[in-house]
Parts: sequence; C-alpha cells; structure tokens
Amino acid sequence: KGAYYTFDSLIGKNRDFELSKRMAARIAAGNSNVLICGESGTGKELFAQSIHNASDRSNGPFVSINCAALPKELISSELFGYEEGAFTGARKGGSMGKFEQANQGTLFLDEIAEMPLDMQSVLLRVIEERTVSRLGGSQPRSVDVRIIAATNRDPRSCIDNGTMREDFFFRLFIIPIHLPPLRERKEDIPLLIEEFLYRASGGKDTPFIPGYVTDAFLRYDWPGNVRELQNTLQRYLAIGTLDIPTSAAPKETEAPGVEAGNLRELQRVYEQRLFEQ
Repeated sequence: KGAYYTFDSLIGKNRDFELSKRMAARIAAGNSNVLICGESGTGKELFAQSIHNASDRSNGPFVSINCAALPKELISSELFGYEEGAFTGARKGGSMGKFEQANQGTLFLDEIAEMPLDMQSVLLRVIEERTVSRLGGSQPRSVDVRIIAATNRDPRSCIDNGTMREDFFFRLFIIPIHLPPLRERKEDIPLLIEEFLYRASGGKDTPFIPGYVTDAFLRYDWPGNVRELQNTLQRYLAIGTLDIPTSAAPKETEAPGVEAGNLRELQRVYEQRLFEQ
C-alpha cells in the first residue's frame, strides 16, 4: 500500500482544519515523529500520506499497520519480522517486518493507543537505537524510519488510565496534530460533496445534488465523519438513492411534495427529479 494523497488532496476551508494542514505541511520536511489525533473517519491516514509525500522520504516506502487489528502475539513479528524456524508456521527463509519494509521511508502506526504496554517499551527502544532484531534472531539490523502514528483516543486519558506509557508518548511523539470532526467544520461539507462526486465520476457527468439535500447533510452531525459522508455518496452512485440520515430530515417542508421528517418521500421526490432530467 503506497502513499497516494498529498496536501492538495485535503479539501477544506475550516480554520482549525487549515491550521492543522499548515502545521503538517510545515513539519513534513523534518524527521520528527508525528502523532495525529482525531475521531475515526477524520482523515488521519490521508494526513500521514501527505506528510510522507511532502518529505525528503517521498521516494521511499510508506508502510502502514493497524495496531488494533492484530492479535497481541503477532504484533512483534509484524513489526520486527522473524527468522526461519522462529515459531511453528514461520515462512521458509524468514520474513522482514514493517520496520525493515519502511526503511528509508515512513511507517504509519494507526490506532497506536491499542498497542500493548510491553510493546510500547520495545518500540521506544527500537526508535531510539534505530535497530531491530527479528524474532528468533540475534543480529540487529539498522533501520532509518520516520514514525507517523494516529489515534482516535485522547492520549492524556490513555496515560491517566494506564493504557499508554507516559515516556512512550512524550519521548516518541514530538509533534501532535489534531484533526477536527466533521460536525465542527460543516462549512466544508459542500466542498467535500463536490470533490467526492467529481472524483467518483472521473470529472465526467458529475452527479448533481439538490440544495435541499445538501441542507439535510448540513443538519446531520456525521458521527462517522468524512468517511461516513463519502460512503453515503458512494452508495448513491451505486444504487441511485441518497441515504440521508433520519436525524437530518427537514423540520419544515423544503421541497414540493416532501413532508417534514419523511425520508422516503424526500428520496422519492429526488429520484423523480432525476428521472425527469
């Protein structure tokens, strides 16, 4: 999986979003480790890819791993690799881990707060010594990797409740970047709708979204953030029906034949208008 996104790909005019974007662009040229904080679906990996592509490591690999998706017993082998015969089922010839794969590039650690405490101390030592040892091996291997990590949790709360080591946080993540949720940057929703539909259509015959539908989208709080908005629009392109969240239903009639709060009727009217075009 490579890094495809750049800062030009990050759409928004919200002040807090723009500040985070400028901060990320400013630190991209450096080598400091970065922690991106934000709710699920706010675009943390997009920011990570953009930082990578704006850095001196852009020609190197961008390797990502979701720390929450791996069983505890597999994290070590995934991160550091293993030698042949290290455990039952180990691949012949062994296997390099994510650190070696990301050498001279960037390693993106998603959901870093889910990493077990014992692995946090191991990871901190690897970063400081710039070497890894594969499971079942004794020969250290030099690695030059920049760490960009992400979490949808509050790091201070994780430290307070004992799920994150304080030294791990303060010594590893020099620069934190916070991404605001979509409900706090609703002025960006029309821009995002336009951009997503344009990309999906390849710039040809971009579907039209009526203003009253956009208004409904603006009323909704989008707990799934930008990802939920994008998925909603993708479903529309796939099946021709806009799944407007019921909590976003209009309080007053906003289009002919649309009863207040009636989602099905709103969809029916919209589909009829599409048919008549």
